[in-house]
Amino acid sequence: MTAQKLNTDLQKIVDARHHDPFSVLGKHSINGKTTVRVYIPYAETVTIAEGDLPLERIKGTDIFEWQGKAEIPEHYRLIWRDKDHREHITHDPYSFVPQLADFDMHLFSEGKHWHAYQFLGSHVHQTDGIGGILFAVWAPNAERISIVGNFNRWDGRSHPMRSHGNNGIWELFIPDIGPNTLYKFEIRNRQTGEILLKSDPYGQCFELRPNTASIVVDNIPYDWKDAEWMEKRKNWDWLHAPVSIYEVHLGSWKRGPEGEFLNYREIAKLLVEYVTDLGFSHIELMPITEHPFDGSWGYQTTGYYAPTSRYGTPEDFRYLVDYCHKHNIGVILDWVPAHFPKDAHGLGRFDGTPLYEHEDPRKGEHLDWSTLIYNYSRYEVKNFLLSSALYWLREMHLDGLRVDAVASMLYLDYSREDWIPNEFGGRENLEAIEFMRELNIVAHAEHPGALIMAEESTSWPQVTRPADGGGLGFSVKWNMGWMNDTLSYMSKEAVHRKYHQDMLTFSMLYAFTENFLLPFSHDEVVHGKGSMLTKMEGDEWQKFANLRLLYTYMFTHPGKKLLFMGTEFGQGTEWNSATTLDWYVLEYEGHKGIQLLVKDLNKLYHNSEALYKYEFEWQGFEWVDCHDSEQSVLIYLRKSDDSEMIVAVNFTPVPRHNYRIGVSTKGTYEEVLNSDAGCYGGSNVGNGAMILETEDEPWMERPYSMLVVIPPLAGIVLKLVNKPIIEQQPTLLIDNDIENIVPKITPKISTPKPSKSSKKNSKRHKR
Repeated sequence: MTAQKLNTDLQKIVDARHHDPFSVLGKHSINGKTTVRVYIPYAETVTIAEGDLPLERIKGTDIFEWQGKAEIPEHYRLIWRDKDHREHITHDPYSFVPQLADFDMHLFSEGKHWHAYQFLGSHVHQTDGIGGILFAVWAPNAERISIVGNFNRWDGRSHPMRSHGNNGIWELFIPDIGPNTLYKFEIRNRQTGEILLKSDPYGQCFELRPNTASIVVDNIPYDWKDAEWMEKRKNWDWLHAPVSIYEVHLGSWKRGPEGEFLNYREIAKLLVEYVTDLGFSHIELMPITEHPFDGSWGYQTTGYYAPTSRYGTPEDFRYLVDYCHKHNIGVILDWVPAHFPKDAHGLGRFDGTPLYEHEDPRKGEHLDWSTLIYNYSRYEVKNFLLSSALYWLREMHLDGLRVDAVASMLYLDYSREDWIPNEFGGRENLEAIEFMRELNIVAHAEHPGALIMAEESTSWPQVTRPADGGGLGFSVKWNMGWMNDTLSYMSKEAVHRKYHQDMLTFSMLYAFTENFLLPFSHDEVVHGKGSMLTKMEGDEWQKFANLRLLYTYMFTHPGKKLLFMGTEFGQGTEWNSATTLDWYVLEYEGHKGIQLLVKDLNKLYHNSEALYKYEFEWQGFEWVDCHDSEQSVLIYLRKSDDSEMIVAVNFTPVPRHNYRIGVSTKGTYEEVLNSDAGCYGGSNVGNGAMILETEDEPWMERPYSMLVVIPPLAGIVLKLVNKPIIEQQPTLLIDNDIENIVPKITPKISTPKPSKSSKKNSKRHKR
């Protein structure tokens, strides 16, 4: 190295713009002599501990140098004193060879490293018996990157990183520091010299907002207690199992006595007790990925690998998941790969250029949300997102991801007039589609039984069909069409509903084209939309009755179920994330009744194969009558292989007495649920303990029928409890046994004649 080049390189070190500090700093052999060169801002003196060898300051700088023929170990320690006369001792970071594996970096550059978080970011690391932290980051357009933190006065001159060249990855092993270290990346752009201070994209823990530093986590494995749950999930036939989900915003579900956030561990016990009592199988957490602004509810994420520090540490979050699993509750995370915020410390223009986002704002910015859109065509960006998804499934044992805003990813013209067509001139975002397919293929292969759910609001085909067959490969799709149609119908006055019955029946034209989930989520109770209760039409009694009817209809309609917190007890006010739910309303009978009904609906749903076995297939549903729009009544069957239930729903406040229902199976039926029951706050009209016996009168194109009462603004569920013995499977009998069986046949019970309204209605069905 010539003196001129050395001087130039030394000046670059001093100016904090050298892309290869290892070529200047550390130990080198020059002209047969060993040279040790270090740069420590604020140092007064520096000595090599092994041999007590003092370094000399290069005049006018904080660069110190030693030359000689003494034997210097490969990893020597530096003793230095600062201007406050405090003494420090540490191994020289620039005495270590590269620590990253070429294989890892190669896979990452190809977009095929599914667990990139294992080498990018910050990790407790040991090499040659020396412990410290290994930092790595991807920033291909940087001239220089430094690690800054509470260990070096946040000074970007102190710890510049090593560049790995064309792959854009930088690394530095800093010895003698450990977990809980605060840090950021200070990045100097190659073209403009702009200095940026960025949080770690792969950071697994962050400071509590408004601070934004990343925090090094330890590498002590969490002692999971959910092995039985995880093993069972691998072979879980979720397609034919009951799934009912309770959606939760942790910060406003419950808080401490002073209004403070609860810790993940505190929340775990309260939430599991509550959800278990109500009978939900899963909780879905609104994004707990780290985010700077409370009002975004987590949907503007800056930490894709970190549970927010608002509620505790990553270990605390693992405890929450583990506790849920030990009590047979699954945990799903709301995950946001569609966009990210513009906060200065985040991913936006990460190395001074549009790195994670598209450069052209017509593809790179959501105007509605003032956020940036990922560039799914970059392998490294796609890898970042895929690795994040797998991180939550693998490291946090989550049971699924609900992928937010899928529609905005699918279409290049989503909510914009000025847009760029794809290479074929279409509006489809081909790169995003490929990303979603790859996400689902890899996630399902690595984590069988995990649910990847799409919040997709358009008619895009095959969202839940296999990716290798042309679909997107999601497990489940939110049925936004059903939700919108049903809520629109329920907002109409009962007297007008007869003109809109198609809004209810339409869902069955497409119900089995996808694996649908029926959602009443947080989106329906914010931004001036009112609460679920206030959406309902009518006076106070009718609002409660309508809401009970709505939930009965939901739990008996094909599709998995989701309710947002507070809706399960009919909270009267719109959801406010800045405060807790209105738990006090449970002092009132109407709200207690709604909550009890949801509990009983969950119990009925989970214990009735007819309601869950074929939620995604035609054999699980059959219309009995969908034509009685005049009385706003629907009657349908829910079926499994060897059981069925009759559901009758009445969307008017007029009770339907002596309403004749056609049935295919002769026998005795009982009412197993009535949303108008007095215990739910209803008027207690219904069939109660009455024996509902079929008659040999064909009705609704069925060979038998029976008379029932359908309560006002309510739904009832009927179950066959006894078939006549002559219709049961034949049993080999000896003659003497016959007369013992005959008396056990249930005698026919006389029933009242149909009402005039029911007779009038029957003419269309009777053959």
